[in-house]
Amino acid sequence: MAPDGRADANDELVRDIMAASERRDTDFILDCLTENAVYHSVPLTPIVGKAAIAAWVRGFADVPPGRLEVRHQVASGDVVINERTDFIALNGRPVTLPICGVFEMQEGRIRAWREHFDLTPAKPPMSRHSSNRSARHQAA
Repeated sequence: MAPDGRADANDELVRDIMAASERRDTDFILDCLTENAVYHSVPLTPIVGKAAIAAWVRGFADVPPGRLEVRHQVASGDVVINERTDFIALNGRPVTLPICGVFEMQEGRIRAWREHFDLTPAKPPMSRHSSNRSARHQAA
């Protein structure tokens, strides 16, 4: 079977996005999304549209970058799937999240990004992060 150039390019783009996530390069990540992109951490509510995704991502600017270890990644046509482990810190507490990411591409950009994972390890630190962000927002 001949290699699929589109699949190879999509595979490389997702790997670049994982690296950008590690260094908190929000602008690069947002540039890789279609205007009507959907980001869905499956245990949470989907975020629809590039502007809404940008607001959500920028809300984590004060969270230290983590390490994303891709264990397996496959690409076929306009779909890329990876299995990875994200090692992050939320409110100073280490969190390890095994994740399966599914990326649907459209003309070289991501139109749908779904991450399937168990939210349990992140719930205690995330609830504190959300409360802190809400308190800062209310104080402003």
